[in-house]
Amino acid sequence: MNIDLRSDTVTQPTKGMLEAMQRAPVGDDVFGEDPTINRLEEMAANMFGMEKAIFCPSGTMTNQIAIKCHTHPGDEVICDELSHVYQYEGGGIAFNAGASVRLLHGDRGRINQDHIKGAVNNPDDVHKPISRLVVVENTANRGGGSCYEWADLAGMSETCKQLGLSYHLDGARLFNAIVAKGNDAKQYGEIFDSISICLSKGLGAPVGSLLIGNADFIKKARRVRKAFGGGMRQAGSLAAAGIYALEHHIDRLKTDHQNAKSIEGILQKQPFVKEILSVETNIVIAECEPTFDFKGFIEKMKQQGVLFFAISPTRFRMVTHLDVSSEMIEQLPEKIKNSL
Repeated sequence: MNIDLRSDTVTQPTKGMLEAMQRAPVGDDVFGEDPTINRLEEMAANMFGMEKAIFCPSGTMTNQIAIKCHTHPGDEVICDELSHVYQYEGGGIAFNAGASVRLLHGDRGRINQDHIKGAVNNPDDVHKPISRLVVVENTANRGGGSCYEWADLAGMSETCKQLGLSYHLDGARLFNAIVAKGNDAKQYGEIFDSISICLSKGLGAPVGSLLIGNADFIKKARRVRKAFGGGMRQAGSLAAAGIYALEHHIDRLKTDHQNAKSIEGILQKQPFVKEILSVETNIVIAECEPTFDFKGFIEKMKQQGVLFFAISPTRFRMVTHLDVSSEMIEQLPEKIKNSL
């Protein structure tokens, strides 16, 4: 059996989730007639204390819809240089919204009020794009699953209000942050204009993300989703997996975090590891010594059934999830030893 640490997107639906999917009533969602999707959207909106939500195939789509709704062509989006919306969404900000990007050098993917204040363009300067939207990612993927402190998120919200900026949260792994920091989902709904959450990462659903906001925003988002080709028909079975995930798989994220900390401890003992980003949630990023045969090590681990990959010439990432058990983690020291 493989120990698949490539991503928390590789999970298989659990037995209970599959049963929920099979039982789900369905209808045409583009007509607003899928009862299971409607239930999921209402559930998510209520969870965050916001008015409405829309179900989409992916987190990339929910982020891109949000950016399109918040901006006009020629506007500027402010985000950290490691942000998923910039690094991993296929140039979608330019392609879909016609917006430019102001990249900030934060701390492990996290920015703050001062970063934003220093990045906003003078709206009266016709040479500059109009600063329109701030996007933050919590947890920050390329930051090793790092979490924002609540005071920083709330402070940026106040700054955005003062400067007339919209404020979007890429919450692909938001529930990891909520569990790690002990926050309440409704707190996030109080400070953000829009929130994207993924169901197909740590929560273990096979597909799907939700975009959450006020009623007018989601009405606009439905039009943009249609233009993006994201309108789904009888997709209630997928929504049922999301409902099951929200009901059963949030608290268990603590187990993924514990397993990631165990991997951190194992890697700290390895002579080829130069540095490990402090593990807060379910992502482990390790920096190897420059002389280490990095590619050879990854290939040898693969031959032993341990799957993970490089994110730079000297860094690799391992991600825990509901299909990775503590028993699997206990096998890693021996497998590492056999790969050196």
